[in-house]
Amino acid sequence: MQEALDGTVPDRAPLNAFTVDVEDYFHVQAFARTIDRSTWGEYSSRVVENTRIVLRLLGRAEVPATFFILGWVANRYPQLVREIHDAGHEIGCHSYWHRLIYEMTPEEFRADLRQATESIASVTGQPVTAFRAPCFSITRDSLWALDILAEEGYCYDSSIFPVYHDHYGIPNARRFPHHIDCRAGTLSEFPPTVFRFWKFNLPVAGGGYFRLYPLSLSLCCLRRINRDHKQPFMFYIHPWELDPDQPRLAASLKSRFRHYQNLRTTAAKLERLLASFRFGTLTGSLGELSQRTSSANEAGAQTQPAQAPETESPTTLFSPVR
Repeated sequence: MQEALDGTVPDRAPLNAFTVDVEDYFHVQAFARTIDRSTWGEYSSRVVENTRIVLRLLGRAEVPATFFILGWVANRYPQLVREIHDAGHEIGCHSYWHRLIYEMTPEEFRADLRQATESIASVTGQPVTAFRAPCFSITRDSLWALDILAEEGYCYDSSIFPVYHDHYGIPNARRFPHHIDCRAGTLSEFPPTVFRFWKFNLPVAGGGYFRLYPLSLSLCCLRRINRDHKQPFMFYIHPWELDPDQPRLAASLKSRFRHYQNLRTTAAKLERLLASFRFGTLTGSLGELSQRTSSANEAGAQTQPAQAPETESPTTLFSPVR
């Protein structure tokens, strides 16, 4: 919960989205060239206990979160999905095989999505409507995936990262929640959070950025987004990021740095983060934002001359600040 100067929680602080990408250490894209997916079952899994560490942190903070679960994990460890669901958290999909979407055909993506959705829904008994692409791999080359998500019954996405990166990102994408009009309906897009610094978008959404940055920098940028823009932010973490004792795997020096740096400090930093902001699920955050926007629009209409209603574009429902 967000702290005021006197240590109290502001009543009107935005509700931010806390999300967890549930995958194991050997699922990470950095190791995809050396670990064939057909051999995943041969590795010593640590995803169950690492996810339970996250669940305990969230439980102590009384924070409900959205868990984007890899279909492979749901198929192998259905009891973990039940634990997450029974603890009151929201369940989303993180694909089945953790493949980059822009390296797949639309047919391959649809098949992977259906396999993952079925694996997850068979455990929870509820529809799966929120999606996050592996490595945020919905880019300009794979925007077709949004139409498939809508066609397959998904309502929410958090895959389009407004940054420059060697593996993902659309640098000039919208920075705050908005709607995307697809062939089969409308998707609510909640982008991973960036902080506008001069002419660049600084990624501050979590993951490796949260581990590598000084905590003070992350907290400062996230507070500015809540305070100055009156917008919620999206935070994400992986269970393996709280596991400093995980096996070391072969990869490039850059990939090893990104993956292993500061693993021992993640849990303590997360506790501080959870104590500093209001957090909830992805749909809870979007729902509160929509209510606030509607209330602000109604209040503004009462002080303005009557005007003919305008046709609202699906991409401006939440009136995001560019």
